[in-house]
Formats: sequence, C-alpha cells, structure tokens
Amino acid sequence: MQQVAIIGAGTMGNGIAHVFAQGGFKVNLIDVSAPALEKALATIEKNLDRQLAKESITAEVKAQTLANLTTFTELAEGVKNTSLVVEAATENLSLKLKIFADLDRLAPADAILATNTSSISITQIAAATKRPAQVIGMHFMNPVPVMKLVEIINGYATDKSVTDKITELSRQLGKVPCVVNDYPGFVANRILMPMINEAIISLHEGVSGVAEIDTVMKLGMAHPMGPLQLADFIGLDVCLYIMRVLHEGLGNPKYAPCPLLVNMVNAGFLGVKSGEGFYKYQAGSKDLVVSPRFDS
Repeated sequence: MQQVAIIGAGTMGNGIAHVFAQGGFKVNLIDVSAPALEKALATIEKNLDRQLAKESITAEVKAQTLANLTTFTELAEGVKNTSLVVEAATENLSLKLKIFADLDRLAPADAILATNTSSISITQIAAATKRPAQVIGMHFMNPVPVMKLVEIINGYATDKSVTDKITELSRQLGKVPCVVNDYPGFVANRILMPMINEAIISLHEGVSGVAEIDTVMKLGMAHPMGPLQLADFIGLDVCLYIMRVLHEGLGNPKYAPCPLLVNMVNAGFLGVKSGEGFYKYQAGSKDLVVSPRFDS
C-alpha cells in the first residue's frame, strides 16, 4: 500500500495527509477548493517546521514529506491508482454517502475505502457502495500529527482482512490502533461526549462556573484540558451533532443534548472556530479568558 488519497483539506484532512506523507506514502490530497489545498500545504509545512525546530525530524524528512504530497481538485484524478482512500470531509451524512457512492465508481476495485467520521455509522456509509466488505472507519484524533490513537471501526460487513491491513498500517504510521464495532459514537465519543454534555448541564444548572468545572476535571481527574475548553476546541456544533447521533441511535434520554448547548450553537457561538464559546479567543493570544456571558 504505497499510494493513498485523502479527501478533504481541512484540519483533519491535512493532518492525516501529513502523517501518511511523513510515513513514506505517496499522498493525493483532494478538495474541491484550490485555496483550501494551498492552505493545507502551508499548514503541513508549518507543522513540519515545528517538528524541525524540536529536532524530532531532519530537514531531509521535511523535504521528502512535502515531495510526497500532490493536490487535486477532481475526485476521479485524485483516487486513480490508489490502494486506500481516507475520507475526511465535513461530518455530514448526506455528503459522505455521496462521496462513497462516487468513490465506489471511481476508485480501483481493490481499493479500501476508509472514513474518518467521528460518529456516523460505518455500516450506513458502506451501504452506499457495492463493496461494503472493503469499507472501514479510520478515526484519527486531533491534532493528527501529535495524537497517537486511531480508532478503527468495523462496519457490519467489513472483512477481517481489511481490518488487519488497516491495523497494521496504523502501526506503520506510528499510531496505536484500537479496533471497535459500529455502534453510535463508537467508543471515543460514546464516552467523551456525554461527559462534555454533563459539564455543560452542570454549568446550565448553576452547579459551578466555567473555570471551576474545567479546573476540577484538570486537577482532580488529571485531564490535560477541561471538558468545556475541549468542547470549544472540538466545536460546539460538532458536539451537538454527535450528541444527537447518540440520542437518536440509542434512544436513551440520558444522551439528550443540554439546552444551553443547543442555544449556543443556534446563536453561532461555536468555540474556537467562531472566536467565542465557553471562553473568548483572540488571534495570537494563548490566554484562556472565560466568555463574559459566563463571567460570574
């Protein structure tokens, strides 16, 4: 497996392209937007420079990593002659179903089709193709070049040989693979998102403030980041989407999203990406400032 295609040049897509290219694979990075591809390459180079400054890579590794990357705006050209395609487009079911129907038609018949989805059913995505045995989840964590975990998700029809190949491939990339089965939220988000939602409920019900809730979890539970700050980092819209997937898929009221989360998303306060969520963010500043809306 030497030629891979990554679909989507956003935060996750450029990170996945980075680790494959640094791992010695020829990578076709595909996005409908040429400016997004330019931005992705600039981000990858910036991250490589950071690794270079820390002396974790050499200048030769940086040069070879960049040389391994080719960008495409056309899906058909980008997936031609690939043995693996990893889709990292927006977390939207109808979009992913369309992409996988197109991939089934355009990618080589023996290619494995993987998705980086954090919550959407692999089985449902695979059903959009005529090769469900070759469809699998490959859920990287953000930031991809730093985080070691790859959550590998078997769809109902995923062939064991495909799982074995992707498991070994993840190890080749220097990652730690964990194989799970296809149920709402998989493992990572089935555990993480209810915790984040409960932190938001605690704030909503006046149990404590933003900084206090995060401090308790950081200092008391040894979490590197509090749940409210993490929610901002992930994106409150993404958190809400995943909670709705859990609520609908499992039918249990304990997964109902907190009304405060719903209101914040409806109002456009999405966290880091919008400049304000539970905290307020300013470009170039690393100071953590609680949003004035929650400032007691």
